[in-house]
Amino acid sequence: MHDTPILSMLHDKQPIDLIWLSLGSPAIAEIAAHTRPGAIVIDMQHGLWDRASLEAAVGVARHSTRVIVRCADDSPTSIAQALDSGAHSVLIPLIESGRAATAAASASRYPPQGTRSAGGVRPLLRGVETLLDANREVAVGVMIETVAGVEQASAIAQANGVDYVFIGTGDLAMSRGASQPADIERDCEQVRRAALASGLPCGIFTSNAADAAKRLEAGYALAVVANDIELIRRGVIDARAMLNTRHA
Repeated sequence: MHDTPILSMLHDKQPIDLIWLSLGSPAIAEIAAHTRPGAIVIDMQHGLWDRASLEAAVGVARHSTRVIVRCADDSPTSIAQALDSGAHSVLIPLIESGRAATAAASASRYPPQGTRSAGGVRPLLRGVETLLDANREVAVGVMIETVAGVEQASAIAQANGVDYVFIGTGDLAMSRGASQPADIERDCEQVRRAALASGLPCGIFTSNAADAAKRLEAGYALAVVANDIELIRRGVIDARAMLNTRHA
């Protein structure tokens, strides 16, 4: 069982390596969690997860590592479903204003701190007091992944209830259009500085372990070491390449 809540790791500036999961498999989530990464991310926005597989994956993973759920959107329903599964943190996509960030944070916590509705099978298993304890440990992350979000980075980072900011580099590059890598890097630095100015950790989506290591060394708090799609794709490619080499 992991010893440190994700919120404490963020406050203590401990780097968090992420394994990003999109394929909708609780079995892969269990395997990933067994390696004890800083956290796993279950991608409900673009991944193949449904409500049942989400509940199953969180159930097998949450006692081995921390679980972050990237919500399908910023609606209270999507946020509540992610947290009702027992996730330790929500990562809310496509935030473009301080107002949207504040609303998302409010939807992530029970009254009086927020507006989240009490319910769900897992939160109620051990009673209301345990439910309220979990409420105090929930970490709310908001994703900046558009030009509009970058322009509002300071307001987003200053929003009440937000615990960390996370840069979605893929969507940001698409939002910039035919821009140079240097342009995206300036955007990332602008967001990181806005987060730091508000005392918040900043994470970033990275495509491999080498890039993740560089970002963590540069001061980012969270980075993606591996994702299940690429791990399987690369594994198949490598296996076939080895076979072809042996039979050449």
